[in-house]
Amino acid sequence: MGGRGDEGRGETRIVRTARAYPSGRTRYMTGPAETIDLIVSAARRLAREELIPAEPTVEAQDEVPEPILARLRELGLFGMTIPREYGGLGLSMQDEARVVFEIGYASPVFRSRFGSSNGVGTQSILNDGTEDQRRRYLSPIARGELIAAFCLSEADAGSDAAAIVTRAQRSGEHYVISGTKRFVTNALAAGLFIVYARTAPPETGARGISAFLVDRDTPGISVTVPYRMMGFRGAHTADVIFDECRVPASALLGPSEGVGFKTAMKSLDHARLHMAALAAGLCERLIDEGVRYASRRRQFGQPIAQFQLIQGMLADCRAESLAARAMVEKVAREKDAGVRITAESACCKYFATEALGRIADRVLQIHGGYGYIKEHAIERLYRDVRLLRLYEGTSQILQLVIAREMLREQAA
Repeated sequence: MGGRGDEGRGETRIVRTARAYPSGRTRYMTGPAETIDLIVSAARRLAREELIPAEPTVEAQDEVPEPILARLRELGLFGMTIPREYGGLGLSMQDEARVVFEIGYASPVFRSRFGSSNGVGTQSILNDGTEDQRRRYLSPIARGELIAAFCLSEADAGSDAAAIVTRAQRSGEHYVISGTKRFVTNALAAGLFIVYARTAPPETGARGISAFLVDRDTPGISVTVPYRMMGFRGAHTADVIFDECRVPASALLGPSEGVGFKTAMKSLDHARLHMAALAAGLCERLIDEGVRYASRRRQFGQPIAQFQLIQGMLADCRAESLAARAMVEKVAREKDAGVRITAESACCKYFATEALGRIADRVLQIHGGYGYIKEHAIERLYRDVRLLRLYEGTSQILQLVIAREMLREQAA
């Protein structure tokens, strides 16, 4: 844990580097509660002192500035979920949620830059990758030097992921991949694509899907112009086209062909809980925006915060925010204890993101006409938070997951 000259004094070094943030390069690991508290405190300062002030620049330039990305790397956020043996922080789900609560207080665009490095991207490698694949990819991902992009969705395969048609044809000691993947987050910056393709006929359904680790410089890969989205300026999403892209057989992720769909699904419990934590953090930001504005804005000779209808909206926001956070904390503890949380993580993501949408709407309403102009952060945040009810499973798909798990438990 200690650096050069710090052997035997690891804990002291952690405290010193944390206090030196943001000028020093900081590396933390899961450990004593005081250590985790330092990480959370550093994430809180980063969000409030650097990320929020940078939000207007990101919105105007449609790019996260390199100094901000350097800060995210310094704090180790690209490797939160990657085990220490591969250079990551190795945070538990509870500790990860605490960090995401704080980072989520700023625009979700910033988290988007390291989200796939902790979620569906690296979780797939951790769950089913070979040791050689883990050693090759996880360390540079943890350092923020390699971005992993998750390539599952297609034009006619979104919620119905088993309907993908991208093909991976075996050719000797290689696979030849052809198809187009849609809505790939961080496609422009990615150095690694985790590609889900069909290795068996369509009638095999999900059993015919396999996963592959495809390096960006492999011939046959092209990335389209990013989508012009409603919000999330600075987070780039595009299509990735694989045109007879030839990869070695060792690029197959998992023990054999046909387990790719299971690989993707196994990572979703974690990803959905992570997204719920992000939503909970954003709830707090929106509430603070609403309270500040209501306390400052005067009508009829007094701050509008004195009007009971405004107070009612603020109270509803606080109650839902508290419930979302409590759900995430409870389910995170269960996940760390090894409990199966498929239904619970879906509940968290469903409730937290829907609550976030309601809170954003109330806060904009509290701002009145001012909430509809770009002078106030709520206009941008209102557009940004709408996406959270769509990815990592739409609210409607999550309802189906929750009900399916309830019926499965009843039948058991």
